[in-house]
Amino acid sequence: MVRHSPPPSPPKPRTTPTKTPSILTKSSRILLKHENLQPSGSFKSRGVGNHLLASLRRTRNPENVHFFCSSGGNAGLACVHAANTLSRPSTIVVPLSTKPMMVAKIRAAGASEVVQYGATWKEADAYLREVVIRSAEGRGEEGVYVPPFDHEDVWDGNQTVVEEIGEQLVEMAGQEGFGEDAPAVVVCSVGGGGLFNGVMQGVLAAGWNETEVLAVETRGAHSLQESLVQGELVTLPGITSKATSLGATRVSERTFQLASKFMETGHVKSVVLTDAEAAMGCWRYADDERTLVELACGVNLALCYGGRLEKALGRQVGKDEKVVIIVCGGSNVTTQMIEGWRQEYGDLDQDGATNGREVVPSTVTAPNGKGE
Repeated sequence: MVRHSPPPSPPKPRTTPTKTPSILTKSSRILLKHENLQPSGSFKSRGVGNHLLASLRRTRNPENVHFFCSSGGNAGLACVHAANTLSRPSTIVVPLSTKPMMVAKIRAAGASEVVQYGATWKEADAYLREVVIRSAEGRGEEGVYVPPFDHEDVWDGNQTVVEEIGEQLVEMAGQEGFGEDAPAVVVCSVGGGGLFNGVMQGVLAAGWNETEVLAVETRGAHSLQESLVQGELVTLPGITSKATSLGATRVSERTFQLASKFMETGHVKSVVLTDAEAAMGCWRYADDERTLVELACGVNLALCYGGRLEKALGRQVGKDEKVVIIVCGGSNVTTQMIEGWRQEYGDLDQDGATNGREVVPSTVTAPNGKGE
């Protein structure tokens, strides 16, 4: 497979994978790929940034381009950051469910306009295409639609995360216990499937033939798993998960094709956890690593606790196996939200599930702890 050009804003994140054995299963080497440190706060900077750059290369009049993105929040924020880097205007349409804090962040990042419309992303997207872009074109602008996940440019940009992981593993090969061999497992969350598609492209291009990819969703936003169960691409009637960044009622056709094909060979596993587990992943990660991430990212980190990784894989993980978790990030999170999740859900693993881990702040039970 051809190596694709990196996205523009910027092509590489600012950290290397980080080994954090104090919070993770002691049977393996777990590395965190910190996409939360991208300019927009999430991996979206890769795929969305690559799409903007590719669009400017394709047009005859780049100075007349205006970018338009529909988003629940993070893709829109990534669009604004990339558009600013390329000195072009951007307009973002978000549904009414997008929180005021996220709308304010998009505006503060430098969007030309932020429009709220519709109850769902699908309605916001239709309004963007049928009304907002047409209006701009009527004013003589060249409107470029920026899809949040379903486009080859987006997948190609997201593929670079795997390319970097490979490069960084080579750099780390001199450390004790590390070789240049491929990771045994790569973990990524799935909303519409843009990140998953890029990860699969990267894994295939790298020739990581033995690597397992865990495609993780929250219950209530599990459009991929439901499609795999039904054996056909289906649309959820709605999103009931609190992880709104995963709130695509239907994954891309490419996502379903890749997951179906490689699930049969054992190279892809679909994993669905509860909102309570995702929340626990967020607040325990905040305690242990002093970093905030959204529920859509916390669902990946939840695999670090209580034997969930082994349960998801259906096997024990060898002490020398490398597991890479893509910390996809997300900007719709505050310390208040993290503490609220701690109060609501508590430590789901407090009863005899420490597995010999060193006692850290996250092992303290929340005052009103409860699980699902």
